[in-house]
Amino acid sequence: MDLFPLFLTIKVSVVATVITVAVGLALALLLARKDFIGKNVLDVLIMQPLVIPPTVLGYYLLSLFGRSSALGRFLEDAVGLQIVFTWKGAVLAACISSLPLFVKPVRAGLEDVGRNLEDAARLLGKTEFQVLIGITLPLAWRAILAGTVMAFARATGEFGATLMVAGNIPGLTQTLPIAIYDAVQVGDSGAANIMVAIITLFSFVVLYLAGRFARSRY
Repeated sequence: MDLFPLFLTIKVSVVATVITVAVGLALALLLARKDFIGKNVLDVLIMQPLVIPPTVLGYYLLSLFGRSSALGRFLEDAVGLQIVFTWKGAVLAACISSLPLFVKPVRAGLEDVGRNLEDAARLLGKTEFQVLIGITLPLAWRAILAGTVMAFARATGEFGATLMVAGNIPGLTQTLPIAIYDAVQVGDSGAANIMVAIITLFSFVVLYLAGRFARSRY
């Protein structure tokens, strides 16, 4: 069995999870602690990947970052960054797909943090950054960890949007879920069974761990 799809999947999932945690934490803080015009619209947009078909999400990303779009041409010509039909496209698809699975539990965890503790720290002269690092995030660490695990699991299993944006190029953009699809298409049941067993076992473990963290009290 070709191990490239496995290694690429791990690479894409790790990079996508790091980006998702960074962006998702900022969005979760914004939604949990601020009231502003368009808050509900932003919330709905973040949650969209949970309800729209992955191929539709992939089509949107392909239209936005493809060579025929203004943004795609700018990134490629001015920055030298090509996203479509590269492993970076797989990272982008994984990030967008996994973002709601990180933001939702983290937002709930942040909303459960007692404001009285934060207010007491402010009265003692702590800055907003010190309150965030010293009180808010440590008290919400279980939700953050659970969201991170869920985001990583989702990135690992992403298929539809990845196929649209990154394509199915063996040795370049073929992730494990896409390799399973290919193996089934050509009748290679042996390789398909091995890859299915790997991704099923992994998904079970991460979902079990995420469930344990999500049920824990803060």
